[in-house]
Amino acid sequence: QVRLVESGGGLVQPGGSLRLSCVASGFTFSPSNMAWFRQAHGKERELVASIASVGSSTNYADSVKGRFTISRDNAKKTVYLQMNNLKSEDTAVYYCNARRYFWGQGIQVTVSS
Repeated sequence: QVRLVESGGGLVQPGGSLRLSCVASGFTFSPSNMAWFRQAHGKERELVASIASVGSSTNYADSVKGRFTISRDNAKKTVYLQMNNLKSEDTAVYYCNARRYFWGQGIQVTVSS
């Protein structure tokens, strides 16, 4: 059974930082492309960042470039999203994704003063 379990979300003030974690199980993690998506209220789900299995090359949405960093630890079967200089428009439910097929349950990130 595939499981993707997110943690690290919450409420943060504008300009603050959070680190999301996603622990994977039930599939072979190392060769799997991983990604973070988000969905704000009333909007479509969008890709935030992705990281490849080979070479760990990364890709980011323009709106988060320079502020967010995606990384992975294959030994821990975990993918991370470090979010710095958070803005109110980053408020959304963040979802971990594996192979563009498997989804986590989502975790709320709220940026507000």
